[in-house]
Amino acid sequence: MSRGSPHAGDDPHADEPLVTAGTDIETADAAVVLVHGRGATARSIVEFGEQIADEGDVAIVAPQAAANTWYPNSFLAPVAKNEPGRSSGLRAVGRAVETATDAGVPSERVVVGGFSQGACLASEFVARNPTRYGGLAVLSGGLIGESIDLDDYVSHAAAAVDGDAAAALAGTPAFLGCSDVDPHIPEERVHETAEVLGALGADVDERIYEGMGHGINEEETDAVAALVADLA
Repeated sequence: MSRGSPHAGDDPHADEPLVTAGTDIETADAAVVLVHGRGATARSIVEFGEQIADEGDVAIVAPQAAANTWYPNSFLAPVAKNEPGRSSGLRAVGRAVETATDAGVPSERVVVGGFSQGACLASEFVARNPTRYGGLAVLSGGLIGESIDLDDYVSHAAAAVDGDAAAALAGTPAFLGCSDVDPHIPEERVHETAEVLGALGADVDERIYEGMGHGINEEETDAVAALVADLA
């Protein structure tokens, strides 16, 4: 993105590309939207996507962050401290999901996921844009903000679906995996994120790994691959 872009101030990720792989989105039966972490790239998370979507007609769609960073501070900082990157990042995830749905892949066949910063955006996007998704994969991440207000998410979801917030995600399978000693992601935030998603009607599978650090292990990879395989 050029320094003179009109989006550079209020929407820093607006002009960044979507990286695609797997089956062409126009002919795919399912899609995986993956959001990379801080300092990484869309192309790097696509490599993970190719591991978890190696069977069936599955498209992989990955948005790219400007300067490889979605927002400047910890996801535990007050929300205002991470603007406009946070909101711009959520819009980028939305555009990636719309790329799939506009091509004819229904949301219930779209898995949204990410690692680290990308997992934070993925969980926040799904919680703030509730519908039936094919799945949610939150790998070493959680909902964004200094604190999590369950009632705020529930009331937002109720308004979004014009009805019962407890049915907002309509049984969307949600996998959350994280270490108990992750240096960036407090275990308590993973629990809080699972609670919110469950309150919105997700089918939550939360797994905490002892002493793992900040990364993705084989069991997590297999679990997300199983989500995708159920669609493919």
